Amino acid sequence: MNGLRAVIVCLVMACAAVVSPAAAVTPGVAVTPSWSALPVPAAAPPVTVSDLAARGPGEAWATGFELTAEGMRPMLYRWDGTAWSRDTTFPGAGELGRLGKVQFVGEEVWIFHNRDGVGEILRRSAGRWSAVPLPRTLRVYQDFTAVPGAAWVVGEDDTGLKVLHYDGSDWTTQSTPDGVLYLMGITARTATDVWAWADTGTGTGVLRRDGTVWRDAKVPLPPNSNVHTVLLEPSGRVTIGGSQYTDGVTRTYLMTFNGRAWHTTYPPLGDTYTEGMVRGPDGALWLAVRSDRAFQSKYARVEGSRTTFSYGPQRTNAIDVAPRALAKAGLSLLSFGTVEIYGSKPNVMSERLGG
Repeated sequence: MNGLRAVIVCLVMACAAVVSPAAAVTPGVAVTPSWSALPVPAAAPPVTVSDLAARGPGEAWATGFELTAEGMRPMLYRWDGTAWSRDTTFPGAGELGRLGKVQFVGEEVWIFHNRDGVGEILRRSAGRWSAVPLPRTLRVYQDFTAVPGAAWVVGEDDTGLKVLHYDGSDWTTQSTPDGVLYLMGITARTATDVWAWADTGTGTGVLRRDGTVWRDAKVPLPPNSNVHTVLLEPSGRVTIGGSQYTDGVTRTYLMTFNGRAWHTTYPPLGDTYTEGMVRGPDGALWLAVRSDRAFQSKYARVEGSRTTFSYGPQRTNAIDVAPRALAKAGLSLLSFGTVEIYGSKPNVMSERLGG
């Protein structure tokens, strides 16, 4: 009897050893998803990634430019939920220039295009591209944002700061408060709720437009700080990311507005540039940080007072893996950036968390 019992125990242990890891997880214990590499058709290195935007798990677009012998050429990639492919069907795809911010506006895709020094907005509707020219050529195109019914382009020409507004048919120029020297970025939640961060005569400031006029938003930024990004959410929550300089040391700060008051925190992120920060599918803030491993990317997850880190997949012979932008894609998180393999120049790469 004892011999038979021993045989049965051995058989049970052997069966348990071949059960799949997912099935062997103790009920109630969460399984942490990991980052995986997504193949991307190569561009002409070195490349620069500008932006990434996703609409659900089945559509995302990544923008930037590659450096050819003739100069910079625009670079556009599309994610269809299964694979990345390069899109060369937009106006000016074969000309010199670069692509900037990409946004979903209703059912359309809008992308800012610097076409050999001349600005325009690319619009993709029903699978076809068209271009909306700007009313004037600027010397510097600093940023762009679009929502249903409106779009803005900010920059400067030889006469100074310019804020160009598009209402769907016509362009107008908007004035900013006295003392604003330069707009570093702009974003919008709706056509009547627009935010911008600016260089002013008294330091960095945040502006807000309610549909009528630009005003100082009275954001209590930390002393000696700048702003990298303003993240607007449908719920009304606002998150600002930037850097503060204290005694020669730079540290990242995050400010959150809950509709009543601002709350400032200093996560352990060093001097991370927060422009690519997004709200992930888990409700936490995610951003790429400088990795301490040359062959792996590194990401930070910030939720309240808790900051955790995760690494991307190991890449053979990589000497620098640099995610540039993140986007929520359904229940997944997409990353797009560059990877430099020893002996070559930086080329495009993409990673995904979950999915």
